[in-house]
Amino acid sequence: MDITRENIKKSLTGDSAQNNVFFQAVQEVLYSISPLLESDKRYDKYSILERLVVPDRVIKFKIVWLDDSGKIQVNTGYRVQFNNAIGPYKGGLRFHPSVNEGILKFLGFEQIFKNSLTGLPIGGGKGGSDFDPKGKSDFEIMKFCSAFMTELHKYIGPRIDVPAGDIGVGAREIGYLFGEYKKITSSYDGVLTGKPYMFGGSHMRPEATGYGVIYFTQAMLEMEKKESLVGKKCAVSGAGNVALHAIEKLLQIGAIPVTCSDSKGTIYDSRGLDLELLKELKLEKRTSLEKYIESHPEAKYIPVCDYIDGEHAVWNIECYAAFPCATQNELNEADAQNLISNGCVCISEGANMPCTPEAIDAFLNHNICFAPAKAANAGGVVVSEFEMSQNASMQRWSFEKIDYKLKDIMQQICKRVVLTAKDYGVEGNYVDGANIAGFKRVADAMIAEGI
Repeated sequence: MDITRENIKKSLTGDSAQNNVFFQAVQEVLYSISPLLESDKRYDKYSILERLVVPDRVIKFKIVWLDDSGKIQVNTGYRVQFNNAIGPYKGGLRFHPSVNEGILKFLGFEQIFKNSLTGLPIGGGKGGSDFDPKGKSDFEIMKFCSAFMTELHKYIGPRIDVPAGDIGVGAREIGYLFGEYKKITSSYDGVLTGKPYMFGGSHMRPEATGYGVIYFTQAMLEMEKKESLVGKKCAVSGAGNVALHAIEKLLQIGAIPVTCSDSKGTIYDSRGLDLELLKELKLEKRTSLEKYIESHPEAKYIPVCDYIDGEHAVWNIECYAAFPCATQNELNEADAQNLISNGCVCISEGANMPCTPEAIDAFLNHNICFAPAKAANAGGVVVSEFEMSQNASMQRWSFEKIDYKLKDIMQQICKRVVLTAKDYGVEGNYVDGANIAGFKRVADAMIAEGI
């Protein structure tokens, strides 16, 4: 099969700037799986690539809501239902001004393979809106969520499509969305995950992605016969749900997380971060990390305006392991070279595709252990599926049971990636191993189902 840049683009819907990040994600996967395509011609015969890069459907809708001043506001909502060959569509909702069709197609495409790697029966999708929850009152967020669900409910269901949270969508937003879904349908279905615990949510959902990244990294370091994270300095970017819980798990296992960041700057605390203060600043007060140094003047705050030539300050600090947990393409080639020069041994992606292709190439060329997002940050969707299982059976699992099962599945994902890479002649390459393993399960299901 001819996997060229031009042929890939021909398979994509549209060629606007919005599709650039989607094109990046597709290109990475298609180049990675070439050993599989060469060894099994069925995928060419059944046009799996051409079918897989186009979503089953892209739903776009208008959202009209009233703000606190009584003014009518209008936003755009989306749901990209990408592939349900192995289970109902599953993927988060993102509320952020940057949301557009291209970003959601990228996230939905990645979700297909991430969900496949878990071994659980879930397909891939993504959705959201260009609505910005920052600066909005609880009442305004409730009004927006109600208007959003008025449209979204037509396309989702516990055996059709089960959204979850993402950037800008936490337990508060999921609660409002679920409340409106019940009001419209008069049905108490497990149609959303990430719900508050008191009405169908699961233990450990907030911690799942951050904890899962660390569990995967521990397994990867063990597989590669590297030293553990215990006592090692670790750099983390971001200060949202994933970053904070990655920091929490690092502290629990005896590692020393020394950095985190938000849109305004970076905190560096060489003694180890004060997690309780971070949670107070970002989860309760929702304020800037700059306030951190008021309580810890010995720490260093680096504002974005002081970053050097587009380099991220987080990655210019000496560390054993790095965890980009903020957003896509946050870690570029210059950042990668800084990490390599500073002796970093492993990088695990907590966000979705946070490393640019050039950065990934630099890591692989220097034999750095690199865990791609679709494998390393699968913990969130794993525990989301646990929530679906609990809802379907009307049961409640303990925190300890979920934590044990999450750790086991993250270890199994790591082993699956390692063995797949070895089977297809790319031993040690976790990017190719993850892409091949994730693609094969979905592609085989598509072939078995016919057209």
